[in-house]
Amino acid sequence: MSRRTDRAREHLERAEGGGERAVVAYFKERVYATFTGLAIVLVVASSEHAEADHAFWALILGVVGITAAGFVSDVVSHLAVHRTFPGRADLIISTRIAGGALGTLLTPGVLLLLALLDVLPLDAALRASSIVYIATLAVIGWFAVRRSDLAWWKQVIALAILVALGLLVVGLQTLAHSI
Repeated sequence: MSRRTDRAREHLERAEGGGERAVVAYFKERVYATFTGLAIVLVVASSEHAEADHAFWALILGVVGITAAGFVSDVVSHLAVHRTFPGRADLIISTRIAGGALGTLLTPGVLLLLALLDVLPLDAALRASSIVYIATLAVIGWFAVRRSDLAWWKQVIALAILVALGLLVVGLQTLAHSI
């Protein structure tokens, strides 16, 4: 993973009450946001009359929306379990987790902004954004499998299963966004 990801993980672990649960939530939200971004990019790319402004705003609003839903989910879950709103430390952790999810917008967002400004053709920006999202999912999956205690051949099987499940998720999200 990148130094930035390592630093984010270290901050989450140091946060009061953070630990492994916060790291799990951080990666979970990044995966959700990445799948959402990929589905949006694929649907826009498959459109016969795709426009850069639509692509840019669909991506921004879609990923911000899924991130906001994750944040609200954290607050509601905390309220349901602890019978009180999250305290400062819990809100800091939830905000950092949301920030990690929003980080998935950086490269694809810049690419689509360049298309919006007519610096880059839209089809090239969408293709590059798809590659960025697929590579992100591959790195996260590889990182997860690599850290497991499984034998190497079981890691290969686990990674293949994750790839198959990922393709299923992308297919379902693409179908849902294209209806």
